[in-house]
Amino acid sequence: MLLSAYLSKRFRASSGSSDEKNGFVSFIAKASTIGILLGVAVLIVALSVINGFEQQLVHRLLSVVPQVEYVAPNRPIDNWPDKVQKLSEQRGVTGAAPFISVNGMAQYKSELKAVEVRGVDPALESDVSAVNQFTHGKLVSQISEDEIILGQQIVKQLGVKQGELITLLIPQVNEISTEILAPKRVTLTLAGIIEMGGPIDSSAAFIHLSKAQSVLGYEPLQVTGLRLAVTDVFQAHQIALRVGQTIDDYVYISSWFRTQGSLYQDIQMVRTIVYIVVFLIIAVASFNIVSSLVMEVREKQANIAILKTMGAKDSTILATFILQGLSQAFIGVVLGSFIGVILALNISELFTLLSQLLGSNPLEGVYFIEFLPSKLVWQDIVITVIVTFVLAVLATIYPAWQATRVDPAKVLGN
Repeated sequence: MLLSAYLSKRFRASSGSSDEKNGFVSFIAKASTIGILLGVAVLIVALSVINGFEQQLVHRLLSVVPQVEYVAPNRPIDNWPDKVQKLSEQRGVTGAAPFISVNGMAQYKSELKAVEVRGVDPALESDVSAVNQFTHGKLVSQISEDEIILGQQIVKQLGVKQGELITLLIPQVNEISTEILAPKRVTLTLAGIIEMGGPIDSSAAFIHLSKAQSVLGYEPLQVTGLRLAVTDVFQAHQIALRVGQTIDDYVYISSWFRTQGSLYQDIQMVRTIVYIVVFLIIAVASFNIVSSLVMEVREKQANIAILKTMGAKDSTILATFILQGLSQAFIGVVLGSFIGVILALNISELFTLLSQLLGSNPLEGVYFIEFLPSKLVWQDIVITVIVTFVLAVLATIYPAWQATRVDPAKVLGN
């Protein structure tokens, strides 16, 4: 093996000579190395960004949007305190809270904006939601009956400022006839603003539970739904079905998979596509090694023949060219991993800087975050390195085997 490593080093040195043929072989070898370098770096950065989106989905979006909900379709849920207590004691549940949800309109002067009005219990809402982390001004856990908290985009569209009065228009339903009733008008003070990024900022409106009950004509112990926070968000649907059997009310069971599941599936689909596409790029770059080694074998036929006449074994010749191909891959993998890790660790700052230079943010108002997240997972780097070396080994086998078939009598005889 030491002899093979020495011969491989000498062959690489001679390939870099000024000779036209050797120079072209060297160019092909360097091109394959650069291809592997770029493929490895791009894969590490892309997977880190995808991991970052998944992490933000779990720790940011799913900490605010309902993980599990039980919604009454017909009549309100009665005696909600006892049911909240029973649900919070179930296995897999970390918190439970009541809510009243209704669509409405927020009005300030002549501006109108559709909102999802959510009446919550300030004392219990923090058990199931982390919305306080993204709120400035008064928090949801501090809201009083005459106050409202709105998303930033709603505030921006209405042109209202914190501390000013806005009007909520709540539709009324006539259960006896189809007659359209005038909406109820409720005047509230804007006490806080939710600044999370994404669709929540353009739809969320929080008011006190008792205010929602009085507006809709509910009793103090009546709500339209119960919300849960669970220990494992990826088991939310299974937990919802199991825990839902403990309450007697007729309710619709909903989990975040229904409302945000398509986003999670998109992230996983993009991960799969990235794996396939970038590994194909690495495969193409790796198999460029075949071209360079085939040309190398043809150029070094005389050297191989001399080595064979001196007693070199076929295994030595085979190992020599395999090591030469692997050395090209090794340089690409090492440099690509280094560049990929550096970019992955700083991609968020680079994206922010680029957005400031361009004067626009392509993620603003589109996704649930307005920055480019990144989470470096070392297992991804290990998998990338292993697969790249496997492809490189496969690429070197045929040219190295061809080198062992060189006939010294034919080569030296000519």
